[in-house]
Amino acid sequence: MIRVGFGYDVHRLTEGRPLVLGGVAIPHDSGLLGHSDADVLAHAVMDALLGALALGDIGTHFPDTDPAYAGCDSIMLLERVARMVLRRGWRVNNVDATVCAQAPRLAPYIDDMRRNLACAVSAGQDRVSVKATTTEGLGFIGRVEGISSYAVVSLLKPTCRDAA
Repeated sequence: MIRVGFGYDVHRLTEGRPLVLGGVAIPHDSGLLGHSDADVLAHAVMDALLGALALGDIGTHFPDTDPAYAGCDSIMLLERVARMVLRRGWRVNNVDATVCAQAPRLAPYIDDMRRNLACAVSAGQDRVSVKATTTEGLGFIGRVEGISSYAVVSLLKPTCRDAA
């Protein structure tokens, strides 16, 4: 059996916050504003995992009204979501994600992001793709007001025939 989920997240850039994407602290003059560490990449992957199993979204499981999640490490939250998936008998087949940011340049950090995400969802790094793109100066991303991320995941659930 196969399930597919899609996730999206966006956060505003603001001064005085660290920029964390895929669990990687990236040097930049501003970071993402949010209740947790505002890691849009990890959030998009979480929503994709939850969506694949019709389990709601990250706000359902980790509400921004709960002080327990203030400043929380989103990779830790992703690990929790991955455990929900595993407890239901599913495993992550692959993750494909794109981060949309005009600045900073993300290419030097992609492998570390892939490694962090792969570890968090218990998948091989060869099954986790992270890409980065700009919006060619268009919109809120082009004006360097925010960063967004999209993610698609596929999940597999072994059947009795698969086990034989």
